[in-house]
Parts: sequence; structure tokens; C-alpha cells
Amino acid sequence: MIEELDMIILDEDLPDRGLMAGDIGTVVLVHQDGAGYEVEFAALDGETVAVVTLVSRQVRTVARHEIAHARMVAG
Repeated sequence: MIEELDMIILDEDLPDRGLMAGDIGTVVLVHQDGAGYEVEFAALDGETVAVVTLVSRQVRTVARHEIAHARMVAG
């Protein structure tokens, strides 16, 4: 079960928010026992890129042996 402060992986592109599938976010609020989540996505320098409300099908937990990848965001 995904809980507050867990890292999650975005499973779909959200071009209107500048986010791509694979981006890593932090859950800041869990809605209705995991039906949805408020997630903060931040740049590596700590600046918040977006805070979005997502339904459970749009995110997943971090899997074993995954590696992070850096990319530039518009801003």
C-alpha cells in the first residue's frame, strides 16, 4: 500500500504539467484509502515542479533494481 511520504513512479505522461511517465514523486496526501494521491514532483535541486492529484492507476511503487534518470524540465 502506498502511504504518505512514499516515493512513487508516474505511469503516464502529463504534458500539461510538464511530467513524463517514469518521473519520481513524493506522496504528500493519500485520498480515500489509496483511491488517489496528492503527489509532489521536484527537481533535483529541490524546487517543486508540480503538485498533482492522481488516481491510483496513474502511479506505482518503486520496483527492485530500478535506476533513476535525470532530465531537464521547462521552467
